[in-house]
Amino acid sequence: MATKRRFGDRKDGRRLRTLHPVDTVSPYIMRTRADSQNYIMDKIDLAPVDAYIRAKRAAGLDRFGVLHVILASYVRAVSQKPGINRFISGQKIFARNNIEIVMAVKQELRPGVPNTLIKTILEPTDTAEDVYRKFTAAFEKAYAGSENNFDGTARIINYIPGLFKRWAVGFLNFLDYFGWLPRALTSVSPFHGSFFITSMASLGIPPIYHHLYNFGNVPVFIAFGAPRRENQLADDGSVLHKKYIDYTVVTDERICDGFYFASALRIMRRCFRHPEMMDVPPENVVCDID
Repeated sequence: MATKRRFGDRKDGRRLRTLHPVDTVSPYIMRTRADSQNYIMDKIDLAPVDAYIRAKRAAGLDRFGVLHVILASYVRAVSQKPGINRFISGQKIFARNNIEIVMAVKQELRPGVPNTLIKTILEPTDTAEDVYRKFTAAFEKAYAGSENNFDGTARIINYIPGLFKRWAVGFLNFLDYFGWLPRALTSVSPFHGSFFITSMASLGIPPIYHHLYNFGNVPVFIAFGAPRRENQLADDGSVLHKKYIDYTVVTDERICDGFYFASALRIMRRCFRHPEMMDVPPENVVCDID
């Protein structure tokens, strides 16, 4: 829900003013995201997800896959637990105005090919199909071969000599600390967003625990790996052959407490067990505190 911008708010988020004192002090104690990273690994039972993916592809969503299911589940979690969409900037805690996801992809899986960054704006009311269409549009634009705005900005900075380049990045960090970076820059920056997601599936390896960046304000990094099989012993003594995908989440613990984030992850788990619930918008969208 849009609110009137007040003094102290940023272009990409509104400052939270009714937080508990412990929460407002923590960014001064743990001053960077590197100081406040938490790590968790979970797994997705692919039986219901695979059936859901097959149904979506049969309905015409040709490249619908696990990535879109994870993205849609996180969007659904944000709709009910908006605290996971907060961020820290200038030692203050903000509620982000929208859901901005970032992903780095390679146009070709071979050495020497640089990553292309995709940034997609989503809404808490988005369904799995909405997420698919918005992300696919951003993906196709990235693969069209045209240089995006951030790549152009990075190219300009690259022309600056080393010592001055360090000063230039430091100056951008200074502007960002006070919320003075132009929205035109933060809207395309991969270091400003709700969460960064990366896939290890195409590489055929397990997910890594990816660090958070101190530059910018991304508070969550999600990675997921290749499908794997696991044998489990059933209550009757028979062996069940299960298929899973592991995923990791690295969070900035300052945005919300562990109980709150765990409740958001439970929503994601429910989405994985019953992905059809993401075919309709949530009945209500919860707004973050003032």
